[in-house]
Amino acid sequence: MKVTVVGSGYVGLVTGACFAEMGNDVYCVDIDQKKIENLKKGILPIYEPGLEEIVKRNYSGGRLRFTTDIKEGLDDSLFMFIAVGTPPDEDGSADLQHVLAVARDIGRKMEKYVIIVNKSTVPVGTADRVREAVREELTKRGRGELEFDVVSNPEFLKEGAAIEDFMRPDRIIVGTDNVRTGELIKELYAPFVRNGHPIFIMGVRSAELTKYAANAMLATRISFMNELSRLCEISGADIESIRQGIGSDTRIGMPFLYAGLGYGGSCFPKDVKALIQTSKEFGLESKVLKAVEEINHEQRFRFADNVKKHFGGDVKGKTFAVWGLSFKPQTDDMREAPAIDIISVLRDAGARFRAHDPVAMEVAKSIIGDKSVTYVSNYYDALEGADALLLLTEWNQFRRPDYERMKSLLKQPLIFDGRNQYDPAKMKEIGFTYYCIGRP
Repeated sequence: MKVTVVGSGYVGLVTGACFAEMGNDVYCVDIDQKKIENLKKGILPIYEPGLEEIVKRNYSGGRLRFTTDIKEGLDDSLFMFIAVGTPPDEDGSADLQHVLAVARDIGRKMEKYVIIVNKSTVPVGTADRVREAVREELTKRGRGELEFDVVSNPEFLKEGAAIEDFMRPDRIIVGTDNVRTGELIKELYAPFVRNGHPIFIMGVRSAELTKYAANAMLATRISFMNELSRLCEISGADIESIRQGIGSDTRIGMPFLYAGLGYGGSCFPKDVKALIQTSKEFGLESKVLKAVEEINHEQRFRFADNVKKHFGGDVKGKTFAVWGLSFKPQTDDMREAPAIDIISVLRDAGARFRAHDPVAMEVAKSIIGDKSVTYVSNYYDALEGADALLLLTEWNQFRRPDYERMKSLLKQPLIFDGRNQYDPAKMKEIGFTYYCIGRP
């Protein structure tokens, strides 16, 4: 089938590459000329395991094309996916300027029937606004008779596992009131659901809200565990034991029940804010989500405060090794990463850092900068002469380190673990002073 994806960022590039991998002819459109030229050379703007190989394979096979001209895709495609950013506005609502700009561009240049698919995360009612924007441009051109449909098809991709999520989805959500359009979308996605997982056809507004509801629920689980971890620290309970105790309940399950530094990245923070603001626009107050956001914000600063507390409130002149900078493993995404706030707080108090991340260091340099931060290529090198280790991202290579080597490199055997990677009893046995989240 013929598909165009407008926006070659994280969602757009994964979507286009995976559709091409299943034999479709795909145009990836972006207004950034340099990004398009780099993609043609096999240089990707993001890190995502497995994506580079798929992009290169399908580009060389002629199934994946990159262009800055949306008309190329419009003239050749039935499906026009909108996969551009919807960053939070000043009030927390989703900024739809890029989505609506694409809609207007489609209206100015379309010459035949197309199905416009909102892949971007957008609030309730966005499909109506996209429809109005396209219709307005068509009317200006005297082509108001042209037919088109607008569909909501939210993405559910986890950074670090996006290829697997797209190729073998738990479910596919399609919002449309047109039976024929729903069948065409189902035909497009049929190769991805041969494992029997469902395609849900629902109303457009229900589909738009489903995406926010899913991310808000997962964020709620994270903040709930972090709030519970605070009680554990005071009462002497162990959050890991509690996680096992409640997670084994089939009504609850294990995913997203880990205490730590809270959520970050491009989705959870902005989607929680957007859902709070959407509720406000409909005259409702999101009491639960406001608490979720507050707990998440506080968690990273509590961690930094605990570091300062250990040193009697004075970390001036101290050097901290940092393992992990990205908001989660298997990505270079630094958006809303806890490391940014933790380093900022301790740096303002006079601390210095030796930091390592397997893939995010270049991105970190552009956000955190190199003032008081030395970036090293090996995570053991970060420990050399440091007063303590701050473990901020749970990359696999940090899970089974050489503890004796760590003790020989650190000034003192002291670890602040924001991701609960190690066993407290074992750390005590081998001579570490070990702080973690919600564990004795």
